Amino acid sequence: MKVVYFGTGTFAVPPLAAIAEHVCLVVTQPDRPGQRGHKLVSTPVKEFALANSLEVATPEKARAPEFVESVRSLEADALVVASYGQILSLKLLNSARIGGINLHGSLLPAYRGAAPIQRCLENGDEETGVTLMQMDKGMDTGDMIAVERLAIDPEETYGELQDRLAVLSAEMIRAWLPRLVTGDYPRTPQNHDLATHAAKVDRSETELSFSRPAGQEFYRYRAFSPNPSVFISTRFGRLKLLKAALEPCEAAEPGTVLALDPLTVAFTDGALRFLDIQPEGKKKVSGRDFANGARLRVGDCLL
Repeated sequence: MKVVYFGTGTFAVPPLAAIAEHVCLVVTQPDRPGQRGHKLVSTPVKEFALANSLEVATPEKARAPEFVESVRSLEADALVVASYGQILSLKLLNSARIGGINLHGSLLPAYRGAAPIQRCLENGDEETGVTLMQMDKGMDTGDMIAVERLAIDPEETYGELQDRLAVLSAEMIRAWLPRLVTGDYPRTPQNHDLATHAAKVDRSETELSFSRPAGQEFYRYRAFSPNPSVFISTRFGRLKLLKAALEPCEAAEPGTVLALDPLTVAFTDGALRFLDIQPEGKKKVSGRDFANGARLRVGDCLL
C-alpha cells in the first residue's frame, strides 16, 4: 500500500499516525507566522511527520501543475485527506489509482465545509461522527464509504470533541485502508437535498452577549473553545472566557452578578458560571479571584 497523506491540523495527526508505515509523502500547509511575533510555526501534521522521518511537502497551492505532476510520479494507491485546508483539483485526485479518500468530521451530508465540529456544537447537536468518503470536485459532496457515530457530551468543547473524533478517524482509516486499496468498497451517494454548510469560523462570531439566551451562548462557548476562544465585553474591559458552565436561574437583569464563588452572571433566560477567565492584557485567573480583585458583590452589574 502506498499513500500520499494530506493534512494540517491536530485532527489530522492521529489518522496519519495510524497509517504512517504506508505513507510515501505528507502534504501540509506552509509554515505561517504565529499569534505572537513573526516567527514561523509549522503545522501539527508537519511536526509529526518530521519527528517520524516522513517526507514532507508544503505547496502554497496544491493544484499547481508542477505539484500535481510530482504527486502523480509517486504512483500512489490513494490520497488520504483529513483537515487539509485546500480543495484538491480533479487532476490531483486522479493522480492516485483510487483517487482521494477523505475523513470528514460530521455525519454527511450535514455540515459540509471547513468547520463541521464547531458548527454542530454551536447548534447544540447531541450526536456527530466521522464520514469516510470518496472525494470528487465538490466540497464534501462525494460518495460515502463508511460512517461512525459519536454521542456528544453536554459540556464538551470543540477541543475535546475534536480529539475524540480524531481518534475515531484513525481507527476508521486503519481498518479500511487495506480494503480501499483493492478498490472493493461500498459507495453510497449523498442526499444533496439534506446538505448543510459549515462555514469557517469568523472572529466576529466569538463575542458573547449578556442580552442573548445563556443556553445559546454556552453552545457558542463550547463551539469556539479553546480556539479561537470567546470573550465578553464588560465595564472591566474584555474578558476571555476560558472555562464556563451553564447555570439555570430565575430571570435577572442581563450582566447581573448572581454569585461570587463561582462567579455567576445572568444572561437572558439563564446564567453562566465564569470558572476561568483572562482579563484583557492580564493572566488567567479563576472567576472567583477576579470577583475578589474587582470587589464585586452579588447584585452588581458587569455592564
